[in-house]
Amino acid sequence: MTNHKSEYKKISIFGSTGSIGKSAINVIKNQLNQSQKFKVQTLVAQNNFQLLAKQALDLKPEFVVIAEEKYYQDLKSELSSLKNCQILSGKDAVLEVAKIKCDLMLSAIVGIAGMHPTYLALEAGSNIALANKEAIVCAGDFLVSLAKKNNVKIFPIDSEHNAIFQIFEQENFAQISEIILTASGGPFLNSTKNFRDITLAEALKHPKWQMGNKISIDSATMMNKGLEMIEAYYFFPISKNNIKIIVHPQSIIHGIVNYNDGASLAMMSNPDMCVPISYVLNYPNRGSINHQKLDLTKIGQLEFYEVDNQKFPAINLCRNALEQEGSALVALNCANEIAVAKFIKSEIRFDEIYMIVEKTLQKIPQKKLNSIAEILDFNQQVCEVASNIKL
Repeated sequence: MTNHKSEYKKISIFGSTGSIGKSAINVIKNQLNQSQKFKVQTLVAQNNFQLLAKQALDLKPEFVVIAEEKYYQDLKSELSSLKNCQILSGKDAVLEVAKIKCDLMLSAIVGIAGMHPTYLALEAGSNIALANKEAIVCAGDFLVSLAKKNNVKIFPIDSEHNAIFQIFEQENFAQISEIILTASGGPFLNSTKNFRDITLAEALKHPKWQMGNKISIDSATMMNKGLEMIEAYYFFPISKNNIKIIVHPQSIIHGIVNYNDGASLAMMSNPDMCVPISYVLNYPNRGSINHQKLDLTKIGQLEFYEVDNQKFPAINLCRNALEQEGSALVALNCANEIAVAKFIKSEIRFDEIYMIVEKTLQKIPQKKLNSIAEILDFNQQVCEVASNIKL
Protein backbone atom coordinates (compact mmCIF):
# COMPACT_ATOMS: atom_id res chain seq x y z
CA MET A 1 0.00 0.00 0.00
CA THR A 2 0.94 3.65 -0.27
CA ASN A 3 3.57 4.63 2.27
CA HIS A 4 2.95 7.75 4.35
CA LYS A 5 5.42 9.35 6.70
CA SER A 6 2.92 8.77 9.49
CA GLU A 7 2.72 5.37 11.16
CA TYR A 8 -0.92 4.71 10.34
CA LYS A 9 -2.91 3.74 7.30
CA LYS A 10 -5.46 6.27 6.13
CA ILE A 11 -8.82 4.56 5.65
CA SER A 12 -11.91 5.97 3.94
CA ILE A 13 -15.19 4.15 4.56
CA PHE A 14 -17.92 4.55 1.95
CA GLY A 15 -21.07 3.04 3.42
CA SER A 16 -20.01 3.44 7.05
CA THR A 17 -23.48 2.92 8.56
CA GLY A 18 -24.16 -0.37 6.74
CA SER A 19 -23.30 -3.81 8.08
CA ILE A 20 -19.85 -3.94 6.42
CA GLY A 21 -19.01 -0.38 7.40
CA LYS A 22 -19.97 -0.99 11.02
CA SER A 23 -17.93 -4.20 11.10
CA ALA A 24 -14.91 -2.37 9.66
CA ILE A 25 -15.15 0.33 12.30
CA ASN A 26 -15.42 -2.36 14.96
CA VAL A 27 -12.24 -4.00 13.63
CA ILE A 28 -10.40 -0.66 13.52
CA LYS A 29 -11.39 0.23 17.08
CA ASN A 30 -10.71 -3.20 18.56
CA GLN A 31 -7.38 -4.28 17.10
CA LEU A 32 -5.60 -6.30 19.76
CA ASN A 33 -2.24 -5.82 18.06
CA GLN A 34 -1.62 -2.07 18.00
CA SER A 35 1.65 -2.27 16.01
CA GLN A 36 -0.42 -1.18 12.99
CA LYS A 37 -2.69 1.79 13.61
CA PHE A 38 -5.39 3.25 11.42
CA LYS A 39 -6.68 6.75 10.83
CA VAL A 40 -10.14 7.13 9.35
CA GLN A 41 -9.92 9.91 6.77
CA THR A 42 -13.47 9.89 5.36
CA LEU A 43 -16.89 8.59 6.39
CA VAL A 44 -19.73 8.41 3.86
CA ALA A 45 -23.32 7.30 4.50
CA GLN A 46 -26.62 7.45 2.63
CA ASN A 47 -29.16 8.73 5.16
CA ASN A 48 -28.47 7.48 8.70
CA PHE A 49 -27.16 10.82 9.98
CA GLN A 50 -27.49 9.88 13.66
CA LEU A 51 -25.19 6.86 13.41
CA LEU A 52 -22.88 8.72 11.01
CA ALA A 53 -22.56 11.52 13.55
CA LYS A 54 -21.73 9.07 16.36
CA GLN A 55 -19.07 7.44 14.17
CA ALA A 56 -17.59 10.83 13.26
CA LEU A 57 -17.43 12.02 16.88
CA ASP A 58 -15.69 8.78 17.81
CA LEU A 59 -13.24 8.56 14.89
CA LYS A 60 -12.71 12.27 14.10
CA PRO A 61 -12.27 11.99 10.31
CA GLU A 62 -11.28 14.82 7.99
CA PHE A 63 -14.41 14.47 5.84
CA VAL A 64 -17.96 13.39 6.65
CA VAL A 65 -20.52 13.08 3.85
CA ILE A 66 -24.25 12.34 3.94
CA ALA A 67 -25.50 11.48 0.45
CA GLU A 68 -29.09 12.59 1.03
CA GLU A 69 -28.92 16.38 1.22
CA LYS A 70 -32.07 16.76 3.34
CA TYR A 71 -30.13 15.42 6.35
CA TYR A 72 -27.23 17.87 6.01
CA GLN A 73 -28.42 20.38 8.62
CA ASP A 74 -29.26 17.60 11.07
CA LEU A 75 -25.79 16.11 10.60
CA LYS A 76 -24.11 19.48 10.91
CA SER A 77 -25.98 20.16 14.14
CA GLU A 78 -24.96 16.78 15.57
CA LEU A 79 -21.32 17.52 14.70
CA SER A 80 -21.18 21.13 15.90
CA SER A 81 -18.44 20.25 18.40
CA LEU A 82 -16.25 18.40 15.88
CA LYS A 83 -13.20 20.41 14.86
CA ASN A 84 -11.06 20.20 11.69
CA CYS A 85 -13.68 18.23 9.79
CA GLN A 86 -15.46 19.12 6.55
CA ILE A 87 -19.14 18.17 6.62
CA LEU A 88 -20.62 17.73 3.14
CA SER A 89 -23.78 16.42 1.51
CA GLY A 90 -25.11 15.21 -1.84
CA LYS A 91 -24.09 12.72 -4.50
CA ASP A 92 -21.53 15.11 -6.01
CA ALA A 93 -19.84 15.43 -2.63
CA VAL A 94 -19.57 11.63 -2.41
CA LEU A 95 -17.76 11.63 -5.75
CA GLU A 96 -15.49 14.52 -4.77
CA VAL A 97 -14.24 12.90 -1.57
CA ALA A 98 -13.66 9.65 -3.48
CA LYS A 99 -11.01 11.55 -5.44
CA ILE A 100 -9.00 12.22 -2.26
CA LYS A 101 -6.20 9.67 -2.10
CA CYS A 102 -5.97 7.37 0.90
CA ASP A 103 -4.21 4.12 1.73
CA LEU A 104 -7.40 2.06 1.55
CA MET A 105 -10.92 2.96 0.48
CA LEU A 106 -13.57 0.56 1.78
CA SER A 107 -16.22 0.42 -0.94
CA ALA A 108 -19.34 -0.72 0.92
CA ILE A 109 -22.08 1.41 -0.66
CA VAL A 110 -24.91 -0.90 -1.70
CA GLY A 111 -25.75 -1.31 -5.39
CA ILE A 112 -24.40 0.30 -8.53
CA ALA A 113 -24.29 3.61 -6.64
CA GLY A 114 -20.95 2.42 -5.29
CA MET A 115 -19.36 1.90 -8.70
CA HIS A 116 -18.46 5.50 -9.62
CA PRO A 117 -16.86 6.40 -6.25
CA THR A 118 -14.83 3.19 -6.46
CA TYR A 119 -13.60 4.05 -9.94
CA LEU A 120 -12.64 7.59 -8.86
CA ALA A 121 -10.76 6.26 -5.82
CA LEU A 122 -8.76 3.93 -8.06
CA GLU A 123 -8.10 6.84 -10.40
CA ALA A 124 -6.74 8.81 -7.44
CA GLY A 125 -4.34 5.99 -6.60
CA SER A 126 -6.14 4.53 -3.58
CA ASN A 127 -6.21 0.81 -2.86
CA ILE A 128 -9.73 -0.61 -2.67
CA ALA A 129 -11.30 -2.98 -0.16
CA LEU A 130 -14.28 -4.02 -2.27
CA ALA A 131 -17.49 -5.07 -0.54
CA ASN A 132 -19.67 -3.63 -3.31
CA LYS A 133 -20.12 -6.62 -5.63
CA GLU A 134 -22.31 -4.65 -8.05
CA ALA A 135 -19.37 -2.40 -8.95
CA ILE A 136 -17.20 -5.20 -10.26
CA VAL A 137 -20.13 -7.08 -11.81
CA CYS A 138 -21.00 -4.04 -13.93
CA ALA A 139 -17.52 -2.62 -14.53
CA GLY A 140 -15.04 -5.40 -13.80
CA ASP A 141 -12.85 -4.82 -16.84
CA PHE A 142 -12.60 -1.08 -16.19
CA LEU A 143 -11.85 -1.38 -12.46
CA VAL A 144 -9.26 -4.14 -12.84
CA SER A 145 -7.51 -2.35 -15.73
CA LEU A 146 -7.41 0.94 -13.83
CA ALA A 147 -5.98 -0.75 -10.74
CA LYS A 148 -3.18 -2.28 -12.83
CA LYS A 149 -2.51 1.02 -14.57
CA ASN A 150 -2.19 2.90 -11.27
CA ASN A 151 -0.32 0.06 -9.52
CA VAL A 152 -2.90 -0.30 -6.76
CA LYS A 153 -4.81 -3.31 -5.47
CA ILE A 154 -8.46 -4.29 -5.27
CA PHE A 155 -8.88 -6.49 -2.20
CA PRO A 156 -12.05 -8.60 -2.03
CA ILE A 157 -14.08 -8.30 1.17
CA ASP A 158 -16.73 -10.91 0.35
CA SER A 159 -15.83 -13.90 2.52
CA GLU A 160 -15.67 -16.28 -0.45
CA HIS A 161 -13.35 -14.19 -2.62
CA ASN A 162 -11.31 -13.15 0.38
CA ALA A 163 -10.85 -16.85 1.15
CA ILE A 164 -9.59 -17.57 -2.37
CA PHE A 165 -7.35 -14.50 -2.18
CA GLN A 166 -5.81 -15.77 1.07
CA ILE A 167 -5.11 -19.24 -0.35
CA PHE A 168 -2.89 -18.61 -3.33
CA GLU A 169 -0.19 -16.36 -4.65
CA GLN A 170 -0.40 -14.76 -8.10
CA GLU A 171 2.31 -16.95 -9.64
CA ASN A 172 0.36 -20.13 -8.88
CA PHE A 173 -2.51 -19.35 -11.24
CA ALA A 174 -1.19 -21.59 -14.03
CA GLN A 175 -1.37 -24.55 -11.66
CA ILE A 176 -5.02 -24.03 -10.62
CA SER A 177 -7.69 -26.25 -12.16
CA GLU A 178 -10.71 -24.55 -10.56
CA ILE A 179 -11.90 -22.41 -7.68
CA ILE A 180 -14.97 -23.23 -5.60
CA LEU A 181 -17.20 -20.68 -3.90
CA THR A 182 -19.37 -21.97 -1.08
CA ALA A 183 -22.97 -20.92 -0.50
CA SER A 184 -24.93 -21.30 2.71
CA GLY A 185 -28.09 -21.89 0.68
CA GLY A 186 -29.85 -19.06 2.49
CA PRO A 187 -33.08 -19.36 4.50
CA PHE A 188 -34.88 -21.56 1.95
CA LEU A 189 -32.32 -24.29 1.29
CA ASN A 190 -34.54 -26.98 2.83
CA SER A 191 -37.86 -25.17 2.62
CA THR A 192 -40.75 -26.80 0.78
CA LYS A 193 -42.82 -23.63 0.86
CA ASN A 194 -43.99 -22.28 -2.50
CA PHE A 195 -41.76 -19.33 -3.36
CA ARG A 196 -44.80 -17.24 -4.33
CA ASP A 197 -45.91 -17.34 -0.67
CA ILE A 198 -42.60 -16.30 0.93
CA THR A 199 -42.84 -13.16 3.07
CA LEU A 200 -40.31 -10.37 3.44
CA ALA A 201 -39.63 -11.31 7.07
CA GLU A 202 -38.88 -14.90 6.04
CA ALA A 203 -36.58 -13.82 3.21
CA LEU A 204 -34.61 -11.49 5.51
CA LYS A 205 -34.00 -14.19 8.13
CA HIS A 206 -30.62 -15.57 7.08
CA PRO A 207 -29.49 -18.60 9.14
CA LYS A 208 -25.80 -17.64 9.33
CA TRP A 209 -25.05 -14.01 8.38
CA GLN A 210 -26.30 -10.66 9.65
CA MET A 211 -26.58 -8.48 6.54
CA GLY A 212 -28.47 -5.53 5.09
CA ASN A 213 -31.85 -5.95 3.39
CA LYS A 214 -30.64 -6.05 -0.21
CA ILE A 215 -27.93 -8.66 0.22
CA SER A 216 -30.17 -10.70 2.53
CA ILE A 217 -32.79 -10.95 -0.24
CA ASP A 218 -30.04 -11.75 -2.77
CA SER A 219 -28.92 -14.56 -0.49
CA ALA A 220 -32.48 -15.89 -0.25
CA THR A 221 -32.77 -16.05 -4.06
CA MET A 222 -29.10 -17.12 -4.32
CA MET A 223 -28.60 -14.24 -6.75
CA ASN A 224 -25.74 -13.16 -4.49
CA LYS A 225 -23.85 -16.36 -5.29
CA GLY A 226 -24.34 -15.82 -9.02
CA LEU A 227 -23.04 -12.26 -8.67
CA GLU A 228 -20.08 -13.59 -6.67
CA MET A 229 -19.31 -16.04 -9.47
CA ILE A 230 -19.11 -13.06 -11.84
CA GLU A 231 -16.92 -11.22 -9.34
CA ALA A 232 -14.56 -14.18 -9.17
CA TYR A 233 -14.07 -14.06 -12.93
CA TYR A 234 -12.76 -10.50 -12.69
CA PHE A 235 -10.82 -10.94 -9.45
CA PHE A 236 -8.93 -14.05 -10.52
CA PRO A 237 -7.51 -14.92 -13.97
CA ILE A 238 -9.38 -18.18 -14.41
CA SER A 239 -11.79 -19.33 -17.10
CA LYS A 240 -15.52 -18.93 -16.58
CA ASN A 241 -16.13 -22.66 -16.67
CA ASN A 242 -13.66 -23.28 -13.85
CA ILE A 243 -15.58 -21.28 -11.24
CA LYS A 244 -17.81 -23.66 -9.27
CA ILE A 245 -20.47 -23.13 -6.61
CA ILE A 246 -21.41 -25.68 -3.96
CA VAL A 247 -23.86 -25.43 -1.06
CA HIS A 248 -22.25 -25.62 2.39
CA PRO A 249 -24.88 -24.81 5.06
CA GLN A 250 -22.46 -24.41 7.98
CA SER A 251 -20.55 -21.55 6.24
CA ILE A 252 -17.26 -22.71 7.76
CA ILE A 253 -15.34 -23.29 4.52
CA HIS A 254 -15.55 -20.07 2.51
CA GLY A 255 -13.51 -20.95 -0.55
CA ILE A 256 -11.53 -23.83 -2.07
CA VAL A 257 -8.76 -23.85 -4.65
CA ASN A 258 -8.25 -27.10 -6.59
CA TYR A 259 -4.81 -27.55 -8.14
CA ASN A 260 -3.80 -29.56 -11.19
CA ASP A 261 -1.94 -32.13 -9.09
CA GLY A 262 -5.08 -33.10 -7.17
CA ALA A 263 -4.38 -30.99 -4.09
CA SER A 264 -7.13 -28.77 -2.68
CA LEU A 265 -6.66 -25.89 -0.25
CA ALA A 266 -9.57 -24.48 1.74
CA MET A 267 -9.90 -21.40 3.93
CA MET A 268 -12.03 -21.89 7.06
CA SER A 269 -13.36 -19.67 9.83
CA ASN A 270 -16.53 -19.15 11.80
CA PRO A 271 -18.93 -16.94 9.81
CA ASP A 272 -17.96 -13.38 10.78
CA MET A 273 -17.25 -10.57 8.31
CA CYS A 274 -14.69 -9.10 10.72
CA VAL A 275 -12.29 -11.87 9.62
CA PRO A 276 -11.94 -10.87 5.92
CA ILE A 277 -12.16 -7.17 6.86
CA SER A 278 -9.29 -7.52 9.33
CA TYR A 279 -7.22 -9.41 6.75
CA VAL A 280 -7.61 -6.64 4.18
CA LEU A 281 -7.09 -3.77 6.63
CA ASN A 282 -3.87 -5.30 7.92
CA TYR A 283 -2.55 -6.70 4.61
CA PRO A 284 0.17 -7.87 4.03
CA ASN A 285 0.23 -8.68 7.76
CA ARG A 286 -2.50 -10.18 9.91
CA GLY A 287 -4.12 -8.30 12.75
CA SER A 288 -5.54 -9.68 15.97
CA ILE A 289 -9.25 -9.34 16.67
CA ASN A 290 -11.74 -10.68 19.19
CA HIS A 291 -13.10 -13.55 17.14
CA GLN A 292 -14.40 -16.97 18.09
CA LYS A 293 -11.70 -19.41 17.04
CA LEU A 294 -12.75 -22.40 14.96
CA ASP A 295 -13.32 -25.63 16.91
CA LEU A 296 -14.14 -28.42 14.48
CA THR A 297 -14.76 -30.89 17.30
CA LYS A 298 -17.75 -28.81 18.40
CA ILE A 299 -19.05 -28.52 14.83
CA GLY A 300 -18.63 -32.25 14.29
CA GLN A 301 -19.80 -32.45 10.69
CA LEU A 302 -19.61 -30.34 7.54
CA GLU A 303 -22.10 -30.82 4.70
CA PHE A 304 -21.82 -30.10 0.97
CA TYR A 305 -24.44 -30.28 -1.77
CA GLU A 306 -24.93 -29.47 -5.42
CA VAL A 307 -26.90 -26.29 -6.14
CA ASP A 308 -30.55 -26.92 -7.07
CA ASN A 309 -30.75 -24.75 -10.18
CA GLN A 310 -34.46 -25.35 -10.61
CA LYS A 311 -35.22 -24.11 -7.13
CA PHE A 312 -32.70 -21.26 -7.44
CA PRO A 313 -32.66 -20.24 -11.14
CA ALA A 314 -30.78 -17.00 -10.47
CA ILE A 315 -27.38 -18.71 -10.73
CA ASN A 316 -28.03 -19.85 -14.31
CA LEU A 317 -29.20 -16.33 -15.17
CA CYS A 318 -25.86 -15.08 -13.91
CA ARG A 319 -23.90 -17.72 -15.84
CA ASN A 320 -25.68 -16.77 -19.06
CA ALA A 321 -25.04 -13.05 -18.47
CA LEU A 322 -21.37 -13.75 -17.76
CA GLU A 323 -21.07 -15.58 -21.08
CA GLN A 324 -22.32 -12.45 -22.86
CA GLU A 325 -20.48 -9.92 -20.62
CA GLY A 326 -20.84 -6.18 -21.38
CA SER A 327 -24.37 -4.83 -21.21
CA ALA A 328 -25.84 -8.16 -20.11
CA LEU A 329 -24.08 -7.89 -16.75
CA VAL A 330 -25.29 -4.32 -16.21
CA ALA A 331 -28.84 -5.34 -17.15
CA LEU A 332 -28.71 -8.35 -14.83
CA ASN A 333 -27.54 -6.28 -11.89
CA CYS A 334 -29.89 -3.36 -12.49
CA ALA A 335 -32.98 -5.53 -12.99
CA ASN A 336 -32.17 -7.40 -9.79
CA GLU A 337 -31.79 -4.15 -7.84
CA ILE A 338 -35.17 -2.96 -9.14
CA ALA A 339 -36.87 -6.29 -8.43
CA VAL A 340 -35.46 -6.60 -4.91
CA ALA A 341 -36.55 -3.05 -4.11
CA LYS A 342 -40.06 -3.87 -5.35
CA PHE A 343 -40.20 -6.98 -3.18
CA ILE A 344 -39.02 -5.06 -0.10
CA LYS A 345 -41.84 -2.55 -0.74
CA SER A 346 -44.33 -5.45 -1.09
CA GLU A 347 -45.03 -4.52 -4.72
CA ILE A 348 -44.18 -8.01 -6.08
CA ARG A 349 -44.00 -11.57 -4.82
CA PHE A 350 -40.70 -13.27 -3.95
CA ASP A 351 -40.81 -15.54 -7.02
CA GLU A 352 -41.35 -12.51 -9.25
CA ILE A 353 -37.84 -11.19 -8.49
CA TYR A 354 -36.39 -13.78 -10.84
CA MET A 355 -39.15 -13.18 -13.43
CA ILE A 356 -38.39 -9.45 -13.64
CA VAL A 357 -34.67 -10.11 -14.12
CA GLU A 358 -35.31 -12.73 -16.80
CA LYS A 359 -37.80 -10.58 -18.73
CA THR A 360 -35.51 -7.54 -18.55
CA LEU A 361 -32.61 -9.53 -19.99
CA GLN A 362 -34.86 -10.66 -22.84
CA LYS A 363 -35.81 -7.07 -23.66
CA ILE A 364 -32.36 -5.47 -23.44
CA PRO A 365 -30.14 -5.59 -26.56
CA GLN A 366 -26.60 -6.88 -26.10
CA LYS A 367 -23.86 -4.32 -26.75
CA LYS A 368 -20.39 -3.35 -25.64
CA LEU A 369 -20.06 -0.52 -23.13
CA ASN A 370 -16.87 1.50 -23.44
CA SER A 371 -16.72 3.68 -20.32
CA ILE A 372 -18.08 4.21 -16.82
CA ALA A 373 -20.27 7.00 -18.22
CA GLU A 374 -21.77 4.59 -20.76
CA ILE A 375 -22.41 2.03 -18.04
CA LEU A 376 -24.22 4.59 -15.88
CA ASP A 377 -26.28 5.82 -18.84
CA PHE A 378 -27.17 2.28 -19.89
CA ASN A 379 -28.05 1.41 -16.30
CA GLN A 380 -30.64 4.22 -16.32
CA GLN A 381 -32.18 2.81 -19.49
CA VAL A 382 -32.37 -0.66 -17.96
CA CYS A 383 -33.94 0.75 -14.80
CA GLU A 384 -36.80 2.17 -16.84
CA VAL A 385 -37.35 -1.14 -18.61
CA ALA A 386 -37.17 -3.22 -15.42
CA SER A 387 -39.43 -0.84 -13.52
CA ASN A 388 -42.15 -1.21 -16.15
CA ILE A 389 -42.05 -4.99 -16.62
CA LYS A 390 -45.57 -6.42 -16.49
CA LEU A 391 -45.93 -9.89 -15.02
